[in-house]
Parts: sequence; C-alpha cells; structure tokens
Amino acid sequence: MFLKPSIPVVPTLAQDYPEWHKGRTHYSLWYLEIQQPELLHYLHQLRQHFSDLLYTPNTRQFHITLFICGFLTTHQQAWDDDFSQQRLQQQIELLNREKKSSFKLRSGCLNSFESALFIEIDDIEGSLAEIRQQLYTCSAEVAALQYCPHITLGLYKDHINSDAVFERMQNIPQQQFEFQIQQLTFGTYNAQTLQGPLTPYHQVILGDA
Repeated sequence: MFLKPSIPVVPTLAQDYPEWHKGRTHYSLWYLEIQQPELLHYLHQLRQHFSDLLYTPNTRQFHITLFICGFLTTHQQAWDDDFSQQRLQQQIELLNREKKSSFKLRSGCLNSFESALFIEIDDIEGSLAEIRQQLYTCSAEVAALQYCPHITLGLYKDHINSDAVFERMQNIPQQQFEFQIQQLTFGTYNAQTLQGPLTPYHQVILGDA
C-alpha cells in the first residue's frame, strides 16, 4: 500500500480498464471537498513541484475520500461493486438522522502510496472514523483497504525509483493547515476517464460545532 524504499513506483497507464468498469460509467463515493484557499494554494504548489512525475491530464478536484460505494446503478445489482439508489437513500437518511456537527481536520506530511503521491490527513476529532462506521451499517465499502485519510496530489506516470521520490519529498518545505468541514458530499466520476472530475450528486450539510 505505502511506497517502500528502493523499488519502482507503480505507474498509471494511459488506457481504458474494461476489466474493472465492465462498461459501467458512474463510480460513486462519499468525499469531503477542500475549500480553504490557503490549503488549495499549497496543494496546487505541491502538484506543480512534482508535475514531472505525475500523470496528466488530471482534472479531479482535491478532496478527501470518506467512503467508496461502487458503481451507482438504478438497476438490480449485477456485480459485487454495484451500488443501488436504495442503499444511497438509506445512507442519506441515516446521516440526516444523526445530525452530525461540523468538525476539524488537519493536513499532515507528504507521503506516498505505491501508485500515488498524497498529503496525510489527521482525523483530530475522530469524526471520519465515526461517519464511516455509520455508513457501514447500510453498505459494505468497495475495495476496503485499511482506511488512510489523505488528499491525493496525483498518480505516477513512469517507473521512477522510490528513492528519488523520497529525496524530493524531504527537500521541499512542507506546511500544515487546520480546516473546518461543513458538509459531506456524495458524488461520482466517469470510470472510463482517467482522473476525470468529480460530479456532486448529493450533499449533507453539517450543523454548527
């Protein structure tokens, strides 16, 4: 999962992945939008600094993935990673009943998965873990690896050695930001477009902290 020393990164190939999407389009997730101007500026600076290593084009907005739902469908479930409108409605009703208050997160250090560069996120109030547990009561998460809250800067485009990545990470000044989350967003992206934009589908507005 996390990048180890002295091995090649796993690059993203400029191709379609039909064995994954099976012709389906709308891959869905709950996520947190990044809206703080100072943090957004910092993220754009980092992406630019590492632009020679990262796959382009990348039109996906900076965000924090909260819960991966799967392929949104209005039909009967045909694949294990299909996600029905009925399950979505159950999750929305649950979140509305819980009346969750807004909460704080803190951005952390640069880090890397085998295939992607990212910024760590510190769940300082335990809110992400709490919301994820609530969503689990309606639906299992798709591809549920150990959850690591983060903001992805980009996917690697070439088989560069990880030592070069770590050296670059160590030599760049890093900043931390504390920021408030005011809403949860359910949205989709086109599974047949690499790093395409997120399209919001439903938002749950959080109460005053």
